[in-house]
Amino acid sequence: MSPLVTIAGLLWLMLLTCVVHAQQCPAALGASKRLALATAADMNRERVTLRFYVRDGRTTRWRMIGKPRKAVIGRAGMGWGHTFRQHARNGEPVKREGDKRTPAGFFKLGASFGFAASSRPGHVILRNNETICVDDVRSKAYNTIQPRSVLGFGVRGENMRKISMYRHGLFVDYVSSRKAKAGSCIFLHLMTKTGRGTLGCLAMPEMTLLGVQTFAEPGAILGVLPETAFHRFAGCLPAL
Repeated sequence: MSPLVTIAGLLWLMLLTCVVHAQQCPAALGASKRLALATAADMNRERVTLRFYVRDGRTTRWRMIGKPRKAVIGRAGMGWGHTFRQHARNGEPVKREGDKRTPAGFFKLGASFGFAASSRPGHVILRNNETICVDDVRSKAYNTIQPRSVLGFGVRGENMRKISMYRHGLFVDYVSSRKAKAGSCIFLHLMTKTGRGTLGCLAMPEMTLLGVQTFAEPGAILGVLPETAFHRFAGCLPAL
């Protein structure tokens, strides 16, 4: 066998290994070229480190861009998101409505939102009584954005225009379950002046958030993970 054939065979094996890893990764992550990754030492911390990664294709390595940033998640830490609950180990919590935990897992970042207009594609202007995020598990509109005129006044939800921390933000494509009461209204938004944890969202300083809005425009994935769970996604994630 010639050296050329041997080298070609090794390259093919390396490429095949990368493809297999990509196929085993969570679907959203495996197909993405941009990742905003929030990590903490364990699932019960409210303070996280936010890092940003890009790659040229699904079979190439992630590379970090910029510097790590500080952010906060739910006051109680993390709980595995509804579609990632199978990854829970040794009594780790699973996200539930009202538990003040941020869903752990990988989720597509959606459109930006805020109080003012923006040139960002698909940007949503929050309007009083029109941008209501439904957190009422009794409602079939659970975990959706609806106008109050459609919901009626018997359905509980956040009037997003009245929450100052939503002056700038990003929607998170969090797939929930009304039956399982698996959590709702998960966003990226501004951090409070006190720097306290949230009721389940991911919060950060204004300049960081504006940067994330730009980073997310071409399509990006949000990852929220405890460092203790990294090995469960071997081959899918960059090394910290």
